[in-house]
Amino acid sequence: MSKPQQRLDAVVIGAGFAGIYALYKLHVQLGLSVRCFEKGSGVGGTWFWNRYPGARTDTETRVYRYSFDKEIYDAWDWRSRFANQPEVLSYLEAVTRHYRLDEHISLNTFVKSAIYDESAQEWTVTTADDDTYICKYLVSAIGVLSKLNTPDIPGREKFRGSIVHTGNWPKDLTVDQKKIGVIGTGSTGVQLISAAAKSAQHVTVFQRSAQYCVPAGDDLIDEQEIADYREKFEDVWKDIRDTRVACGFPESQVPALSVSPEERERVFEENWRIGTGFRFMFATFSDIASNEEANREATNFIERKIRAIVKDPETARKLIPDELYAKRPISINNYYQVYNQPNVSLVSLKDTKIVEFTETGVRTDDGQEHELDILAHATGFDTIIGSFKDIEIRGLNGLELQHHWKDEATSYMGVATANFPNFFMVPGPKSVFCNIPTGIEAQLDWIAQLIKKAEADSITAIRVTPDAEQEWTTVCNTFAAYTLLPKVKSWIFGANIPNARSQTLFYFGGLNSYRQAWSELSKNSFKGFLFESGK
Repeated sequence: MSKPQQRLDAVVIGAGFAGIYALYKLHVQLGLSVRCFEKGSGVGGTWFWNRYPGARTDTETRVYRYSFDKEIYDAWDWRSRFANQPEVLSYLEAVTRHYRLDEHISLNTFVKSAIYDESAQEWTVTTADDDTYICKYLVSAIGVLSKLNTPDIPGREKFRGSIVHTGNWPKDLTVDQKKIGVIGTGSTGVQLISAAAKSAQHVTVFQRSAQYCVPAGDDLIDEQEIADYREKFEDVWKDIRDTRVACGFPESQVPALSVSPEERERVFEENWRIGTGFRFMFATFSDIASNEEANREATNFIERKIRAIVKDPETARKLIPDELYAKRPISINNYYQVYNQPNVSLVSLKDTKIVEFTETGVRTDDGQEHELDILAHATGFDTIIGSFKDIEIRGLNGLELQHHWKDEATSYMGVATANFPNFFMVPGPKSVFCNIPTGIEAQLDWIAQLIKKAEADSITAIRVTPDAEQEWTTVCNTFAAYTLLPKVKSWIFGANIPNARSQTLFYFGGLNSYRQAWSELSKNSFKGFLFESGK
């Protein structure tokens, strides 16, 4: 016997930062009947799954939050400048409880398909347990970084130790007094390496490509800073929304080469001391991410720091990147210092490849066997579009989303795509590149405006025109070309996935101009969106 279908106004897929806020906007503010499905056993998304040692934000706690919840802010005891994984997870759980959103979330529930019925103008959503739900609006909040990217190393079945990915770290796995290998030195990798170096018997770092890493700075916030922030809450967030990356600091308007070498050195040194990678890239000078000469000044500064910190010249050489400072900025305190410890060794995979697993570790092509108890893949994710590959999503005329994106992952304003009515992605491809929670809020605020208009005007379907989608794609590609970012191989462009071609996945014009673009659309009857009435 088939199970009865349940009817809702909207379905949300995923209960991380985006899914929780989507549920708040649609249910609490708009009063719609909504059900949120989360494949994990708890809310939190990235912050539920990423439990590896050292997991924390590298955007300051005060801005790695929602801006709509001042009441929770005022009650929250946050003294760490960079919240760790348990703190972020506790915060998201608190928001969920406070607004009683947990009553509308189904945990341990994987959505396997969503099919649009054009004649009825509604979506049929089916879970892995074959429960079906009929809804008018479908919101995908499956996350930017949720589809694991794991390298294929032969002989996996031989290894007697543990093989893990940082994006799905077992709750009970400890690195204390163990020999751990870490593949990858991006934001996650440097956090895990720095944490593991404190208690592991030995840490072997398998570096695929060297990264520019900046200190994070002081970790404790004084009480006066917290009091000032709470008092000026609205003004603080107004200023944050008027910046490019929304990370809570003033962004420089001064080109690097417009000042003397002595002034450049002073500015770099000051921001190195204050800390955070985003600050070093965007608060030092205005053109670090867009001018090669300016970028080289920054890389030369960091290279000098590496050589001064790392005692072994050969290790220092391996840690110095041979490319531009144009990947996603990363930061952690004392990263380069750990390579002076006797329990940390570095293997450059550009010089030496991993050939296979053995029973006790991995063998590299120089014949050396590296003994390990744990091999941790800090190898990232199939960014933004990866998780869509696990769900069958079909729009008009049965068009499958992956087929729609066969040449390039496209969208209009990063939230909707042609041929998929009443379907919204937060964030989708071509979303704004900035502090993720702040960007998510901006997108869902405007999605809620669209849905509010539809409900008020008896509109049954919100569609995107193909021309609007193509125009936005062109805008995103154009802004990317103005930067240095496409000139390095990076997950920001999906280039970390084997056999995948590099493509623009973000809008690099900044949150301020992204919000302005939405504002102009709203004044122009949401040009690019079509509103259909009647079935």
